[in-house]
Amino acid sequence: MKRQNKYRKFQLQQKNIEALERENSRFKRVYSEYENMSDELWSLENSSGEPVPDDFINAMLLQTSYLEEEIEDWLIQFNEKKTEVKD
Repeated sequence: MKRQNKYRKFQLQQKNIEALERENSRFKRVYSEYENMSDELWSLENSSGEPVPDDFINAMLLQTSYLEEEIEDWLIQFNEKKTEVKD
């Protein structure tokens, strides 16, 4: 049985992410990089191949966390903007 990728943090906000990707090319690039790094981390941690140095994994985790923070900020602003429009 395949385990779920724990790095896919934003699955519940896919509709907002898709809307942001359509209206903001920078967000689209950042989110794409985040997805690629998440997939790579997942593969590295779940492969039975050549061991990967902890420093490399830690650097990827750090970069992924920076991308997550940036994505979270965009999503918060997007949600606030949607709320303002409804009022």
